[in-house]
Amino acid sequence: MSLPKQFTFPFFYEPHPLSLLAADQVKMYLRTQQDFKHPFWSDEQLNESPIGKMFGVMVVKDSNGNLGFLAAVSGKLANTNKHAYFVPPIYDILDEEGFFRAEEHHINRINRDIEHIQNGEAFAEAKTKLEEVKSANESALKAARELHKANKKERKQIRSTLDTVLPDVETQAILEDLIKQSYRDQHEYDVLKLETRTELNKAQSDVDQYIEKIERLKEERKRRSAALQKKIFDQYQFLNAHGETKDVLSIFQETAGIIPPAGAGECAAPKLFQYAYLNQLTPICMAEFWWGTSSASEVRLHEHYYPSCRGKCEPILGFMMQGLDVESNPLLQATHTPKGLDIVFEDNDILVVNKPSELLSVPGKQISDSVFERAMELRPDMTGPIIIHRLDMSTSGILVLAKNKEAHQFIQDQFIQHTIVKRYTALLNGLISEDEGLIDLPLRVDLDDRPRQMVCYTYGKPARTQFRVIERKNDRTKIHFFPLTGRTHQLRVHSAHSLGLHTPIVGDDIYGTRENRLHLHAGFIRFIHPTSGKEISFEVADPF
Repeated sequence: MSLPKQFTFPFFYEPHPLSLLAADQVKMYLRTQQDFKHPFWSDEQLNESPIGKMFGVMVVKDSNGNLGFLAAVSGKLANTNKHAYFVPPIYDILDEEGFFRAEEHHINRINRDIEHIQNGEAFAEAKTKLEEVKSANESALKAARELHKANKKERKQIRSTLDTVLPDVETQAILEDLIKQSYRDQHEYDVLKLETRTELNKAQSDVDQYIEKIERLKEERKRRSAALQKKIFDQYQFLNAHGETKDVLSIFQETAGIIPPAGAGECAAPKLFQYAYLNQLTPICMAEFWWGTSSASEVRLHEHYYPSCRGKCEPILGFMMQGLDVESNPLLQATHTPKGLDIVFEDNDILVVNKPSELLSVPGKQISDSVFERAMELRPDMTGPIIIHRLDMSTSGILVLAKNKEAHQFIQDQFIQHTIVKRYTALLNGLISEDEGLIDLPLRVDLDDRPRQMVCYTYGKPARTQFRVIERKNDRTKIHFFPLTGRTHQLRVHSAHSLGLHTPIVGDDIYGTRENRLHLHAGFIRFIHPTSGKEISFEVADPF
């Protein structure tokens, strides 16, 4: 077995045979080990929800040319970072003797103090007293206003009869007394307002003293948390093949301009690189695989190999691989697809094409070749905006382009109103029992691993797909999908997720297993033509 010429590009790769050999040994260890207990499966009696873990292997060479391998796990395992078989973390945040635990206990104590005040009887009584005082004051002032209003009305009535009943001297005396009554009412109201304000201020002060205590504790917690986070960042010092060191905060600020996300540096890959460099071992190749049950939000298949996550690992590994001869990023290489465009239909308003797999719908950051670019080359007189909808790069099939602004808006409105009928054909990597049905799983992007999508009932956007099986053959299912919404990777996730069909699409390199292509094809579309106003449809047979 020959050594690879370059180190594995960790974000898109086929595991080298040496990595597979090392991974097989790790899998054997996981099947037979008695070193720890972790709920990889639902039948393990640990009173914990089952959840799998990502493991990594790195084949290395020592100074004498001897080959071996390192193994690592992402995050903690069995509530500890200390394992005989796996390399240690860059910093053991779970060390009971470390500063993190000590400060964590202090911050937890502050949290308990805040909770004690917020839920305490004294604070509750003070708030109740304040509300009672407010209510009593409002009632007293309201009663006073009503009394004074009645007095004012009575005085007005008296004034209206004075000039016809009494002599001038007596009238003047009564008028002066009425004025005094008015002043007296106003004075009594001012005194009552002062008394109620004083009582209210006292009740408010009693409440404020608890609020101020809470705010002081929260400010202390914020200050301590920020200092702790800074100290944690300082512990994550990463090495590269040149022997250079850089902390995690600097890495993320220089490459992404952001604060490192939670868990940055805790994945398997950075642990493997760090241990190799610290022990003068040369990285040869690596691979990462999932072991156990997938979480409810993700699609992870037992024993399947996955690339390193981009959100947490890409900036870190970008630094740690400096000095290594690494494979080029295949995602930045232009794909070999047939030249030109396969035109299905064309008139003055629209251009309907059959997009091949692995061709972008629109230009990417590094690759410009796309349906848009090719359409502009073929029809430079199109005024656009041209692109009405998109297909994933790996998905083939019908794409409708607009040749003018009016056609674009007319057809786009139909997409927005969900009146366009679309049908996809997919080949699933397994047999499903249902003949037809509806999948309703809301989706959102995985912030740590774009463009991967996750099922999320809290922040996800609605995603609904109807399906109908058309053939079962050779342990695979051919199926028609009718998407009722248009979320990123919707059909791929709905196929692979355990709450969906639990059967990935053949060739899905994100949610399943890579093959020669993704077996997903947009084969049918029906909509209203922008000029004729008539319903038109197009159908293209799937290539698999």
